[in-house]
Amino acid sequence: MSYTLAEIAEHIDAKLVVAPSSDCSVASSTISSLATLANAKSGQVAFLANSKYVSQLCATKASAVIISPEALPQCRVNALVMDNPYMGYALLANLLDTTPAVANGIHESAVIANDATLGDNVSIGANSVIESGVHLDDNVSIGAGCFIGENVSIGKGTTLWSNISIYHNVVIGKACLIQANTVIGSDGFGYAPVNEQYKWHKIPQLGSVVIGDHVEIGASTTIDRGALENTIIKDGVILDNQIQIAHNVIIGENTAIAACSVVAGSTVIGKNCTLAGLVGINGHINIADNCVFTAMAMVTKGITNAGVYSSGIPATTNKEWHKTNARIKRLDSLTKRVKELDTLIKNK
Repeated sequence: MSYTLAEIAEHIDAKLVVAPSSDCSVASSTISSLATLANAKSGQVAFLANSKYVSQLCATKASAVIISPEALPQCRVNALVMDNPYMGYALLANLLDTTPAVANGIHESAVIANDATLGDNVSIGANSVIESGVHLDDNVSIGAGCFIGENVSIGKGTTLWSNISIYHNVVIGKACLIQANTVIGSDGFGYAPVNEQYKWHKIPQLGSVVIGDHVEIGASTTIDRGALENTIIKDGVILDNQIQIAHNVIIGENTAIAACSVVAGSTVIGKNCTLAGLVGINGHINIADNCVFTAMAMVTKGITNAGVYSSGIPATTNKEWHKTNARIKRLDSLTKRVKELDTLIKNK
């Protein structure tokens, strides 16, 4: 696929500014791919969304750069000028995307229950299993090796990559994207203590998982079904790879959670929140809308006010860590000593 700079400018709603060194035919020159400022060549478009890379503008060999109006004076090549260059990059990446379809048509090895209902233009990959009562709406694509359990409903235009397991009664909305090896609707961690011999008695998880529209879920992420009521992922949520969402969690609209984060059971996360990588959220708490948690934050109590929250200790040298740890162990005795000195001062 290739497009002219004029076509790209129209597609991403940018203004094409021709460099003084270019000729008048530049608008018709063809572009076939994206690249970084440092590595771009003729026939490629780069972008500048982070000011720390502005020095690379002078040396880039890109045919054009997606750039903000503020950075335009420093650009020596053709420019696609817009207020949000990163959004321009995203739009152009979609235009030039060469990712293959997860499936084309219905593979002869797919196993589909007689009472499953399939909309128009549904694709199902090799060795996938579609159980009884499943409903797949128009333009749903199921990759190879997937399992879609009984009475699952998947909305229009949703795509599942390979080896995904969707347990019974799960509802997935329209225009969702689920990456490979994800599991949705597996049992929540529900057990009752019994005695010293048997320890635990399993509690059947009788709820399900309900996923809204335009939700994206990364590879190898697990979302547990509810114990009695449903686990709910609302519209526009984006989940990274290898995330654990426990039973009865509710995640509000447009919240983003980065890789390896975990959310314990029955917690409610508001809308428009951001969890960086390795964040841990305790169970049975509520998180307000518009909260941001930096990497490796441990959230043990409910949050009622929007804002940025952090915890943990950044990495340092092993020697410094041992010194800090030794000081922490002395905090109790130091606190007692301060109290004693305070008492002495007050009694003088």
